[in-house]
Amino acid sequence: MTLAASPLSEVLLFYMLAVIAGGSAIAVVVSRNIVRMAVALMFTLVGVAGIFFLLNAEFLAAVQLVVYVGGTLILIVFGVMLTSSSPFAQFSATRAEIAAAITLAVVLLATVILAIPYGGPPGGIAPRAIDGQAPYPMTSLGVSLIGEYLLPFELVSVLLLAVMIGAAYLAKARK
Repeated sequence: MTLAASPLSEVLLFYMLAVIAGGSAIAVVVSRNIVRMAVALMFTLVGVAGIFFLLNAEFLAAVQLVVYVGGTLILIVFGVMLTSSSPFAQFSATRAEIAAAITLAVVLLATVILAIPYGGPPGGIAPRAIDGQAPYPMTSLGVSLIGEYLLPFELVSVLLLAVMIGAAYLAKARK
């Protein structure tokens, strides 16, 4: 059973997810508390994953949720809890950092605004099937990950585990 959504509901959902992602991204930048920054980052990443779902990129959305929200964010929170003397440490930027950030933000905003006329038609572009196959063949992706790319995939996971164990050891040694 497939759910058919009207174009209006997809547009409204897109704008809702965009507001969530954009608003919480601003909260990441504005907040001075690292724990609040991490929570706002979680909402930003979930909003981006929702936009990936709207674009029919389910694999990208799932990877976004599992790797970034599930992995990186938890690593940030545990890293702060293990290494910081206070998880509610305050951060402040210098005037030079603020000026550089504002300059970069203005340049990126101008780039995005200038790129709008060159975008696709409103409502997005649905992926097309090629040679009767699904637009994103998940079966071939899964077979590649389990077959051809199994060794690099497992090596990266072992490397990340070693890094986490090393970080926990170094954090414990300081206390």
